[in-house]
Amino acid sequence: MTLRIIGGRAITNQVDIEAAMNLLTSVVIVNFNAGDFLAAAVESALSQDGVVEVLVVDNHSNDGSVERLRDLMSGRPVEIILLDANYGFAHACNLGAERASGETLLFLNPDCRMKAGALTQMREALLMQPDAGMVGPLLVNPDGSEQRGCRRDIPTPWQIFCVALLFHKFMPDHPRFRNFNHTARPLPAENSIVQAISGACMLVTRNAMDRVGALDRKFFLHFEDLDWCRRFDAAGFKIVFAPHAVVEHTRGVCSRQRPIRVEYHKHKSLITFLRKHFTEYYPSSFMAAVYVVVAMRFFAVVLTKILGLRKDRPAAWERLMTESTGSEP
Repeated sequence: MTLRIIGGRAITNQVDIEAAMNLLTSVVIVNFNAGDFLAAAVESALSQDGVVEVLVVDNHSNDGSVERLRDLMSGRPVEIILLDANYGFAHACNLGAERASGETLLFLNPDCRMKAGALTQMREALLMQPDAGMVGPLLVNPDGSEQRGCRRDIPTPWQIFCVALLFHKFMPDHPRFRNFNHTARPLPAENSIVQAISGACMLVTRNAMDRVGALDRKFFLHFEDLDWCRRFDAAGFKIVFAPHAVVEHTRGVCSRQRPIRVEYHKHKSLITFLRKHFTEYYPSSFMAAVYVVVAMRFFAVVLTKILGLRKDRPAAWERLMTESTGSEP
């Protein structure tokens, strides 16, 4: 039997629902013009067992979402932290975490709605898996289908290079061109270890966060979740996907107003991520080629948006960029 210490209490790897419920959780929600989705996300979080507080960090919204939330949540354990500018997702998450008092921290996008019992399932997964430091739920689209990106591998420079140049289409079943997303695989019946989960909903222990460190503020928007997953793994913590914890996620609510700006930060963060984690494993000439390809794809995406071109099915590059990112500013 494995024994761990969480919040000063001895925990075994035998599932104990009461112990899971007794682990107090602080919920951190970063808002940027999420409209009515914000109040729905907060309400769904407060309905979960074991939530001690919800901290909403607002990145200088101007859509009235915070004012509406303040009116609706009067007298409830909700703290609103107003920033004087949009400092990015990672920065805002870290501010919320610094103010939080829970033994576990749930980082939740404002366009998410937690289904009944989701947080208890995630805490059970945390207690059941030795050395677990982070848990992610099954994210579903509004139509109930599994959302791509909630269980995945870390994309490598080689995979990014091949997708950008469409090499994967010639040998889609070859291991070297495999999809880093697990959505095409059958949904596991039990909790499973994965390389990465989505930043749209992440439950972490306070102890693990103290050891790994906060989210990297160099990532203004996107890829900070993959960076964090890689750092958790490097520190010896397991990342768990909990398929019985269900959270509905409506993608892109906070990014619809400024699509080109969002694309800029996505591609910039991708290059930051590759430089941080892969430069020592790949030749500098190949990495330079990858950076050039990423820049070329950025300009192609921007041109497509400016011209108003639309496709019924997203291209491979668009899917890669979407599936590699779950968080918003």
